[in-house]
Amino acid sequence: MRVLVVEDEMALADAVARGLRRQGMSVDVAYDGDEGYGKATSHGYDVLVLDRDLPGVSGDDICRTVTAAGPLPRVILLTASTSDRDKVTGYSIGAADYITKPFVFADLVTRVRALGPSGQDLS
Repeated sequence: MRVLVVEDEMALADAVARGLRRQGMSVDVAYDGDEGYGKATSHGYDVLVLDRDLPGVSGDDICRTVTAAGPLPRVILLTASTSDRDKVTGYSIGAADYITKPFVFADLVTRVRALGPSGQDLS
C-alpha cells in the first residue's frame, strides 16, 4: 500500500512515516501543502494522511482536489481541529476518515489499512 503523509510538524510526520513503514507500507512525506499537493496529484497513492492546517496549499484544498479526481487516494484528515463543525466540514470536502490529535498510533494504522485497496470505508 502506498501512503502519503502531509504534515508540517516534521517530527510528527517522520514518526508517522516510520511507524507505517514498520507496518509494511510504502510511505512518502511532504512537510507543507505545496509539496503535498504536488505529490498527491502526481503519484499513485492509496491513502493520504493529511493535516488540515498546512503552510502553502491548505489540507482542505488538497483533500477537495484529490477526492474530486477519483476514488483514490482515500483521505484521512489527521488534525488538531476537533470541533464537531470541523469534523463535518472535513467529511463534506471528501475525507473518508477524521482523526484528531493527539491520537493513538495503532488506531491510525487500523484506519489506514481499512481505507487501503483491500479495506473498506469507515465513514
